[in-house]
Amino acid sequence: MTSATAATALVDIEVRAPSSTLPTYQVWLDDQSFASQETRAYRVAWDVPADTAPGTYTVKIGVFAPGWQALYNWNDSAATFFVAAPSPTPTPVPTPSPTPAPTPSTPPSPTPSASPTPTPTPSPTPAPAFSALHVRGNQLVNAQGQEVHLHGVNHSGTEYACVQGWGIFDGPTDGPAIPAIKSWGVNAVRVPLNEDCWLAINNAPAEYSGTMYQEAIKDFVGLLNQNGLYALLDLHWSAPGGTLATGQQPMPDLDHSATFWSQVATTFKGNDTVIFELFNEPFPDGNRDTAEAWTCWRDGGTCAEVTFQVAGMQTLVSAVRDAGATNVIALGGARYSNALSQWLTYKPTDPLNNLVAAWHVYEFTPCNNVSCYDGAPAAIAAQVPLLATEIGTGYCDGSFLNTIMGWLDARGSGYLAWTWNTWGSGCSSHALISDFSGSPTTYGEIYQAHLASFR
Repeated sequence: MTSATAATALVDIEVRAPSSTLPTYQVWLDDQSFASQETRAYRVAWDVPADTAPGTYTVKIGVFAPGWQALYNWNDSAATFFVAAPSPTPTPVPTPSPTPAPTPSTPPSPTPSASPTPTPTPSPTPAPAFSALHVRGNQLVNAQGQEVHLHGVNHSGTEYACVQGWGIFDGPTDGPAIPAIKSWGVNAVRVPLNEDCWLAINNAPAEYSGTMYQEAIKDFVGLLNQNGLYALLDLHWSAPGGTLATGQQPMPDLDHSATFWSQVATTFKGNDTVIFELFNEPFPDGNRDTAEAWTCWRDGGTCAEVTFQVAGMQTLVSAVRDAGATNVIALGGARYSNALSQWLTYKPTDPLNNLVAAWHVYEFTPCNNVSCYDGAPAAIAAQVPLLATEIGTGYCDGSFLNTIMGWLDARGSGYLAWTWNTWGSGCSSHALISDFSGSPTTYGEIYQAHLASFR
């Protein structure tokens, strides 16, 4: 490859199987310095596993700003090669076993005196089995009836890369990327989604929307599951009518959101290791915690401070269940999912009673201290599962984050930190990692250390 100007870049080399949207093999080299007009060759070797499917594989090369911050260039077909089916291994001829010689008898040894029986060391409690989730009382349990406490990370990118026209994911999602996530001791990953990219509407870039986007999300969820990780899918960016979804809205839109969830539910029904979080952060009625806001939250329609017709949470719950999906559904409350004051009062009807309360807590949110936590959040946690699908802090001393995690731990409630992205080393960036091999930032070290306490 040749650089037109002097630059420092990340070079990403991927091998993709036929019709796959995710790499089968991937290697990337960060902080590559190029002089102007410099041409450089990269030699990459892939040891093809014996069980690799035969077919024509494509080599793709991407050049990004350091740390995957921006895409400079993408070569979608740098090379192709064919993987042939492996030759059958011949059946080995058994070697006859020699006839054993008789063992000479020996005189009996004296019987030793009995030693004291050692006290056995108790084995650590095994982790709950990775299997389908459902609600039982105020806890999530798996198919074996074991309580499952989700401790995970958000993986941002799938809400914005597609609509910005440069990809589907922000950072690698295959090869060592998922084991790097799991190495922290997490058991869940939250995947933000874009309404328009899923539905291929409102001029969302065709190469990253519709079937391409849907298959990429399906493949990623499959890889998470193969690694024993639960997936949370949330509607993060949406927009009404013909407006392109390029950011958050105060509520889901009646034009598209029910269709979105009907399709997502149809895609993942039968896989109850996937949780559906119906809307990222509602903020109707001008971001107030009022009866009017909560009525809009549940019932939708015409709402104060919202310029379009709203699909309320009851409409979206019904869309999921009408599709035949039995997945756990998570519902965040008003004020960007931080207010839970009337969640129980306005809780939608679910014929399966498989709802959890989603909660977002940062140091800058209104409910950000133990006095507040002990109010509505504690009341909810006593009745239904409480799952903090976003927690984070811009402080580097750990006091805020350790307090909220300790409070949730005491109630058997789960949490997922924002975010598994390389957005900067400062704590205010809310980036947990400095690279996708899992090297933690100072902020990430706080979370990683807490997760280590469960091992």
